[in-house]
Amino acid sequence: MIFNKDTAEKTAELLLQINAIKLNPRNPFIWASGWCSPIYCDNRITLSFPAVRNYLREEFSKNIEKQFGKPDVIAGVATGAIGIGILVAESLGLPFVYVRPEPKKHGRLNQVEGYLQKGQNVIVVEDLISTGNSSLLAVEALKEAGANVKGMAAIFSYGFEVASNNFKKANVDLYTLSNYENLLPLAVAKRYITEEEEITLQEWRNSPSTWGK
Repeated sequence: MIFNKDTAEKTAELLLQINAIKLNPRNPFIWASGWCSPIYCDNRITLSFPAVRNYLREEFSKNIEKQFGKPDVIAGVATGAIGIGILVAESLGLPFVYVRPEPKKHGRLNQVEGYLQKGQNVIVVEDLISTGNSSLLAVEALKEAGANVKGMAAIFSYGFEVASNNFKKANVDLYTLSNYENLLPLAVAKRYITEEEEITLQEWRNSPSTWGK
């Protein structure tokens, strides 16, 4: 679910402009999962563009508070969402923590890094949602640490059905600044792709694990 359509279109346009999102149906990318994909999204790039990162920070800050109410803590998912999460926490004047993919093997064995009190209301910030598995592992780690997770906000989502099912099953509300559904028509309108390539990109989203094989 997007926060609003204007934000979704503007965010998608910015991500395309700075090549945080690359669309290449003719020469697909290979993801770490082994999936063949005509799209690649690396939202870490946004941190290198002050105007873009400031826009994302402002939209997150405005819409998080509007949708969820002001939380006690912002949590970023390591590593991709640490930077934007800190910016959002700073904008809202809130504490920040981040969640590792797994607990450390030494010291205090932390998975949640930072000061978090039991019962505090937390909004989780993510950079990208694909299947949602790693994002929801972070939610579980926060809950185990005693947090009350109010929801998650991400920059972009591919909109996979499996992700929707995973978030529904986990009873976690997810909102994004933009998503695949809003990206494609804008990419056609701005001539990043042709209408024929848009059809290919839609086919991929319908069956990403088998596309191109």
